Amino acid sequence: MLDRLDERARSIPQQTAIRSATPSANLRPDQAQWQEINWQQFKQKIDQTSLALLRHDLPAQTKIGIWSPNMPQWPVADLACQQARLVSVPLYPTDAAQQAEYILNETETPLLFVGEQTQYDNTVKSLSSLPGLKTIVVFDPSVDLKDCPLAIYFDEFIQQGSDAEQAVLDERRSTRSKDDLYTLIYTSGTTGDPKGVKLDYANMAASFRAHDQIINLSPEDVSLCFLPLSHIFERGWSSYVLRMGATNVYLNDPKQVSDALKAVKPTVMCTVPRLLEKAYDGIHKKVTTASPVKRMIFNKAMQAGAANMETLREGSNPTAFRKLVNRVADKAVFSKIRDKLGGQIRFMPCGGARLDPDINRFFHAIGINIKAGYGMTETCATVTCFPDKKFEFDTCGTSLPGIQIRIDDTVETETPGAGEIQVKGDTVMRGYYKKPEETAKAFTNDGWLHTGDAGLIEKSGALRMTGRIKELMKTSTGKYIAPGPIEGMLGKNQYIEQVAVIADDRSFVTALIVPTFEAIEEYARAHNLSYQDRRELVQHSKIQALLKKQLDTVQSGSDLASYQQVKKFTLLPAEFSIEQKELTPTLKLRRNVIAENYKQEIADMYKQEAKV
Repeated sequence: MLDRLDERARSIPQQTAIRSATPSANLRPDQAQWQEINWQQFKQKIDQTSLALLRHDLPAQTKIGIWSPNMPQWPVADLACQQARLVSVPLYPTDAAQQAEYILNETETPLLFVGEQTQYDNTVKSLSSLPGLKTIVVFDPSVDLKDCPLAIYFDEFIQQGSDAEQAVLDERRSTRSKDDLYTLIYTSGTTGDPKGVKLDYANMAASFRAHDQIINLSPEDVSLCFLPLSHIFERGWSSYVLRMGATNVYLNDPKQVSDALKAVKPTVMCTVPRLLEKAYDGIHKKVTTASPVKRMIFNKAMQAGAANMETLREGSNPTAFRKLVNRVADKAVFSKIRDKLGGQIRFMPCGGARLDPDINRFFHAIGINIKAGYGMTETCATVTCFPDKKFEFDTCGTSLPGIQIRIDDTVETETPGAGEIQVKGDTVMRGYYKKPEETAKAFTNDGWLHTGDAGLIEKSGALRMTGRIKELMKTSTGKYIAPGPIEGMLGKNQYIEQVAVIADDRSFVTALIVPTFEAIEEYARAHNLSYQDRRELVQHSKIQALLKKQLDTVQSGSDLASYQQVKKFTLLPAEFSIEQKELTPTLKLRRNVIAENYKQEIADMYKQEAKV
């Protein structure tokens, strides 16, 4: 990675390496001014930061924290750590102070980069619990340092290095080893304390080699970085983007991604199902309220796009007539949808959760190549990914070159023929930091990684994930329920924002549902429903009836068995949130916390259990 960086600074010094919007609470990304840093400037900033770090007498492999949202200083600090043979430890910008304390103390971090006021204030409040922390380097120059003697702004910090540290830096670079730790990434964890996943340079090199064989990136590409860099998916992808000489654009606030897409016009970017689900819901909501003529045009266009896509997916060439029909559909419908995503997308790796096959088919039909995949922090992200041809929409694609997968069918799962997905290869982690017992539990006796996920391998070799083994619920009647697929299916509905399925040790399935408030508020206005607040709105009999009808429609048209279907539900007046610890930083449900926070609502749904 560092050698590639040096080469870019020599060969294309004036080409843009990274971009970011000027921070402003009042401007959307499509209105903001964008700052650019070329490869020469990028390299210079990294060198300055490396020298400044070494000025603090940090031994090789010292752990350095980065607690910040996505900012241009983030990759500078990360790459400077690599160059100085230090180990970066990213923290989610939304991490609570208590969780940050745990990570910083376990890693004995002496120096911490922080992004904005929130992370800085939480650090200062925790100083009495962080005896090893000696220096706080603040990215955002508008942060109020409040006279803390340990704090310094990033722009001042990078001026601390001098020629005296250059010899040490040269020595560090010459003694680099693939066995060095590259990073410690703490899994957010739905239960228990987070675990630090140890990834070394050999892991990352293997991941890069595998990606070289399945995707094509060039210096002409532009990627939008909106997922948190503290997560392995965005971290690994952004590193690969920079390695290949493409431009990486950093978005500070992921909630502004829709506006940023129009401003940045990325050609590639990694994403998660939720972004695609929201786009899909928004498009279909407009279609349902459009005139009959417009609905007919849309439906005809989708039929043409789907037929064209299926031909290409099978590796064949569409007929001249099919190409003509698809071009007409593209001009009339598809290009307008793609423009909402910037209009230049070549492909989008998608991971982090299961993407509904129908949603994936839709995007492929309109000409957006979604490369669905499967992976985890412990495997440097990607294990499987859609190939260019012959992919199957209800799978996660085939394994990357050099990575093996197998299914342990001795593990009980909901799906016949499925078992635990196990992984082996050079991308698999070295273990969990300071947790030898957890590390031992993570591997089988013959060296395969337990993923904790259930799945099966199709005849084609593609992996189909069926659920999380730890999340598998068993009803009181002995039936197994995988909540993830049910939640994903219900979440496609335009009136449903979030779902938490309840079934463990119960005689039937229920759900806590957070409605899409914009949609139900619009429905309330259209039907002259009066209410004081959202709590009163979700309890309104007409809203309850609306959601029941939506639930019945979705489930009756699905392949869910009767025992898998939601029999009762409760509408919640507020979303599940990270702040209430109901979601992990990667937006996975913390089911035990949700069950505790809503134990009364759950109990009420089962009061007359015997009558259902």
